Amino acid sequence: MAAALPCFGAVHAQTAPQVAPQSQPAATNGSVTSMDAIRVEASADASAGGLSAPFAGGQVARGGRVGILGTEDFMSTPFSITSYTNELIQDRQARSVGDVLQNDAGVRVARGFGNFQESYFIRGFVLSSDDVAYNGLFSLLPRQYIATELFERVEVLRGASAFLTGAPPSGGGIGGVINLVPKRAPNEPLTRVTTGVSSGGQFQLSTDIARRFGPDDSTGIRLNAAQRSGDTGIDDEHSRTSLVSLGLDWRSADTRLSADIGWQENKLKRTRPNVTLSRDVTVVPDAPDASSNFAQPWSYSNERDVFGTVRAEHDFSDKLTGWAAYGFRRSDESNSLGNVTVTNGSTGAAQFSRFDNVREDQVDTGEFGLRANVQTGSVGHQFVASAAFFQLKKDNAYATGGTRLTNIYNPVSYYDAPPLTRVVGNMDDPSLQGRLKTSSFAFGDTMSFLDDRVLFTAGIRHQRLSSRSYDYDSGRETGSYDASHNSPAAGLVVKVSPNVSLYANYIEALVAGDTAPATVSTSAGALDVVNAGQILAPYVSKQKEIGVKYEGEYFGSTLALFTTDKPRAYTDLSDLTFKEAGKDRHQGVELNAFGEVSRSVRLLGGFTWLDAEQLSTGDPAIDGNRVIGVPRFQTTMGAEWDIPGVQGLTVDGRVVYTGSSYANAQNTLKVPGWTRFDAGVRYMTDVAGHTLTLRARVENIANRNYWASVGGYPGSGYLVLGGPRTFSLSASMDF
Repeated sequence: MAAALPCFGAVHAQTAPQVAPQSQPAATNGSVTSMDAIRVEASADASAGGLSAPFAGGQVARGGRVGILGTEDFMSTPFSITSYTNELIQDRQARSVGDVLQNDAGVRVARGFGNFQESYFIRGFVLSSDDVAYNGLFSLLPRQYIATELFERVEVLRGASAFLTGAPPSGGGIGGVINLVPKRAPNEPLTRVTTGVSSGGQFQLSTDIARRFGPDDSTGIRLNAAQRSGDTGIDDEHSRTSLVSLGLDWRSADTRLSADIGWQENKLKRTRPNVTLSRDVTVVPDAPDASSNFAQPWSYSNERDVFGTVRAEHDFSDKLTGWAAYGFRRSDESNSLGNVTVTNGSTGAAQFSRFDNVREDQVDTGEFGLRANVQTGSVGHQFVASAAFFQLKKDNAYATGGTRLTNIYNPVSYYDAPPLTRVVGNMDDPSLQGRLKTSSFAFGDTMSFLDDRVLFTAGIRHQRLSSRSYDYDSGRETGSYDASHNSPAAGLVVKVSPNVSLYANYIEALVAGDTAPATVSTSAGALDVVNAGQILAPYVSKQKEIGVKYEGEYFGSTLALFTTDKPRAYTDLSDLTFKEAGKDRHQGVELNAFGEVSRSVRLLGGFTWLDAEQLSTGDPAIDGNRVIGVPRFQTTMGAEWDIPGVQGLTVDGRVVYTGSSYANAQNTLKVPGWTRFDAGVRYMTDVAGHTLTLRARVENIANRNYWASVGGYPGSGYLVLGGPRTFSLSASMDF
């Protein structure tokens, strides 16, 4: 459907469910009869409140999911949260979660280790796409790349969240968690077709169809299908993404149901790999030409995922509500990679080794809980109790091949892949390599005082983590741990005025322990680690945060000061034992701003200042040094302007700045900071009664060559080259 923002000169696409008009008079035989109110608030999480309403300007929502506390208004929660809307996703022509999060000053997009998986630095801590939640449940969507057609909103809950969400399965979640909200049928029928093309000739075609039917439109169905295929702006790089998803919802007076089923296939060919710096490199190489490609012609990465969720909520009374949810994912991956290691930073001389990998995942997860509203005298209580489980079964095999020489400035292409010299496991039928199980019970209470001007939340989650690793060939167990921990949390909100809230919180993160490596590199060469394969006990990370939130009629902002400690591990060279010792301390200041500053101008952005240090590491050479890949300062600021006198025409611009960081723990390899400028234009008009939206966008306008990220896997400092100047054109028609 299309909705106009009055007095702002632009028309914006709006697919979020809206509230139907209430109590409209109807003429009956000349008399006026009052009709009963009809409300259809389709909600992705099957909650009574529906989606949080968009804030002024439509780029972010007024609130989002705060774990087991449910959807909260940003002014009423003692945590920092931003929810990016589908309107922003469409207008920025975002293709993945990472594209959406380019708009967030506190998040930087990186890659997972050894492949093309998206990962995200939040407050300087890495969150892998394995740990992204879908409708509140972790690790259900594709773990390498998640296309935007699969979700309505991207919610970023900043900071530790063990009490709120439980421990993410892959050990992330210290700096924050990401929740993706599924699409639901809006009140008005929707049939939208989008087609587009981008640099390199990559073609896009997608459709989005939704209907509501039944008594009072109580049942909704929404179908999304899309394909993007073709070359990219990088030389000889090709990708194809195909997907189909179906979302269903139904509600009665006291029961809400929702379900999702989806399929995505992502195929990459000759995708430009990460760049690792060898131990002998003494200077970071200058970034090569952004369009160049040092991938090998035979390299590829394929992933296929099937996933689904079902969620139910029932009101037992006006004071007590229960919910339950279940989700699954089944995935198949195969890769043949030639990741590059630079051996001379000045000349760009490098080598690559073949690495093949196959993997199959089975994920099952769920939760259930109760919420109760109770009044005791002048104090209101919102109690919540929940239980959750997660289990991952991972089958894996890999193989390595020969090494070849190349250069990142003058790549050498080998059309014949080096022969495999080592095969670990069965590449045709990978065997069980790991199991992860978690279970938890949580209880919390949000108390309200002084007519809801003071809100205090306290809670605790008891969580058990169980991990098993197995030998690739024999299947024998090689490592395990079973551990549990109680994670408390406390948060306070004081609404000093209708426009200003002060808040503070203490909360912990629970992170799976590291696994002892087989060897450690020393000046005498590689030495065997005594406890190789041992999995250390889970780490407890502690966060303290204070902040202030402002909400005007059209503009909002959040300012936060935080400090978070993360335990770490290292190999003690005195006894060659891998052990927990030291910590990384991240202290910072965050500012996020959003909304309308005038009738025709909208802003979205902010800045983050971070002091991330390695402390008490057991190695004097790195004590006090900055953490790998974390800059001191980063900012993102975007603006939209509705062109006066041309109804429906809007231009936007965005600047992204990331400061310098280090590619090694010794802080001897400094990677320069970078600035990128992006811009877009869109025009919305009516064609024969149908809404047509034309969009054009260019990213990296200056075609700058830069290292876009450093690391993306804890303790690793590999580099990822930023993309070249990239053009995108699209047209969307609503029928």
